[in-house]
Amino acid sequence: QVRLVESGGDLAQAGGSLRLSCAVSGIGVGSSLTGWHRQAPGKQRELVAHITRSGGIEYTKSVKGRFTISRDNVNNTVYLQMNSLKIEDTAVYYCSLRYAFDTYWGQGTQVTVSS
Repeated sequence: QVRLVESGGDLAQAGGSLRLSCAVSGIGVGSSLTGWHRQAPGKQRELVAHITRSGGIEYTKSVKGRFTISRDNVNNTVYLQMNSLKIEDTAVYYCSLRYAFDTYWGQGTQVTVSS
């Protein structure tokens, strides 16, 4: 059974930092396409960043230079380091994993950025 559990969401001030973690069980993160998405109130869920099996990384334009996605194959965890946070980064952040033809999601973790 595949399970993704996010943690690290919190209230932060604009300009601050947070690190999100996604602990994965059931499939190796190094064998999968893993990513972070977010959904703000009243908006559609959007891709924030993903990392491919070969280690290729892509970011959405609004977070480039501020966020860093990484993974730890030993601990089977995916991270999202978020620096220089902006109010518009406020959202529920979801971890995702795609393997073969299936996509799995975590339950989400709330990030709130205040001025």
